[in-house]
Amino acid sequence: MVWKEPVSVASCSSYLPEEVREAVEYLFKSLSFEIPPGARVLVKPNLVAPRNARISCTHPAVVRAVCKELLEKGAEVTVGDSPAFGTSQAVARAAGLTRSLADLPIRIVRFTPSRPIRLPCGVTVRLAREALCADLVVNLPRLKAHDQLLVTAAAKNLFGCVVGLQKPLLHARLGEKGDLFFRMILEVGELLPVGLNILDAIVAMEGRGPTGGRPRKLGLLLASRNAVALDTALYLALGLSPEEVPLWRTALRMRLFGARPEEVALPADLPDLSDFRLPERLSPVTFHPLRLLRGMLKRLFLRLSFA
Repeated sequence: MVWKEPVSVASCSSYLPEEVREAVEYLFKSLSFEIPPGARVLVKPNLVAPRNARISCTHPAVVRAVCKELLEKGAEVTVGDSPAFGTSQAVARAAGLTRSLADLPIRIVRFTPSRPIRLPCGVTVRLAREALCADLVVNLPRLKAHDQLLVTAAAKNLFGCVVGLQKPLLHARLGEKGDLFFRMILEVGELLPVGLNILDAIVAMEGRGPTGGRPRKLGLLLASRNAVALDTALYLALGLSPEEVPLWRTALRMRLFGARPEEVALPADLPDLSDFRLPERLSPVTFHPLRLLRGMLKRLFLRLSFA
């Protein structure tokens, strides 16, 4: 019998705390997700930027519900990300996350870079020590259309563990090399001790994400222990093919488990999301030097403004 990676779906019509908590509890139970007491767990939401933070970042109600579930299981929990713009603390405040977690024994940490790590594809990166040193990472992406990658979810969110200015510099250096850039993203996720992925699709972002799109209510949370399998289930729900999705196409070429539909145990209630609006044309992955310079100046401005 061939093992299939389970993907679970929970309906959740709003971000009301009790409703989100019930949905999160269901996902933990349906995937039989347990942790040893005292485990050090990093919760990794998507904290991309202060712009449109209420819909571009993982919703605070989802982060809070997952953190409370982990605390009740005896975990030591921290929350962190390396935003594209601004600091993790500044984006967390803009998204409402700081206030949401204020009464819990949790720190929102600023990622610090590890020693250089050479990935199998040959690219060298510095990952967050907080992620590498955790016993477990719980990955909390938000479903968003993406103007460079078409759509992003679990696998792409783990790329946020590459610290600081490395991400735009990697865009500038590797963007024109296409598959190498996508392979790098996936290999970062393979290095991390990810135990669970929960996708916030209660209100997603469609159109021109990852920060400038429109809210679209879907009323769903999707979860899997395997980030690639969760993304594959999502691509199927969206009615996409590997030729349309760079990360899916690359995951198949890398033979990552969970990239092939036959390797995923799809839920019977997998929704039809084929009317979700995605970019009609993708923007180049590479960053032109002027765009890179503008981005670096913007990062500096936001860091000083929100300090």
